[in-house]
Amino acid sequence: METKATIAAIVPAAGVGSRMQHSVPKQYISLSGKTILQHTLTKLAQLHELVAIHVAVSVDDQYFADLPFIDKRIKRVDGGNERATSVLNGLLSLADNPPKWVLVHDAARPLVTIDDMNALLSYCLTHGEGGILATQVKDTIKRGHTHSEQTIPRDALWQALTPQLFNYRELLQSLQDALAANAVITDEASAMEWANKPVKLVAGRSDNIKITTPEDLDLAEFLLQQQESESNR
Repeated sequence: METKATIAAIVPAAGVGSRMQHSVPKQYISLSGKTILQHTLTKLAQLHELVAIHVAVSVDDQYFADLPFIDKRIKRVDGGNERATSVLNGLLSLADNPPKWVLVHDAARPLVTIDDMNALLSYCLTHGEGGILATQVKDTIKRGHTHSEQTIPRDALWQALTPQLFNYRELLQSLQDALAANAVITDEASAMEWANKPVKLVAGRSDNIKITTPEDLDLAEFLLQQQESESNR
């Protein structure tokens, strides 16, 4: 493993989370006594390899400044209208002292485990290529609009998770080029795939859910309690 490789983290957190039907953006909704974003950043702060944690929030964000963060690596940067733009702004905010690697993690994934993040770091730094946490699809997948038209073989299907870890310069270039070409970029891996760069699939836990809808919040409360019980055994 590259023990001297510098790694920074970017957390895109500029969305409003309209599907949550809540009065505040979803990253600021309370989950077991803390905001979702606090839980997420607390997890990332446990990675001592990170030299910086840049959080891309909306220019109009009125909540971030009031969060009780004590980790000096956490810095606010301006986000954009789309996830890709927020990540790009985060990358550019690191340009004066660029790391070798950048770890991008969803603000609304507070349940990622340290073990999974370490597994991702271990593989990517050992092999010198980017990768993402992912889980193999378990359910039968159908293609269709109002009716099922086709059953999709799931043997080679994975659900993309975060964090996603890539070489800083390669991700910056790939993301800039893809956006300039109006490519559809849904995550960092899609930008790297567009640029024909390798993306390793590193198996992660399926409880690393993204909180998107109100029912996800109840599930996250339960899963958080389960994880805390595991860590106390």
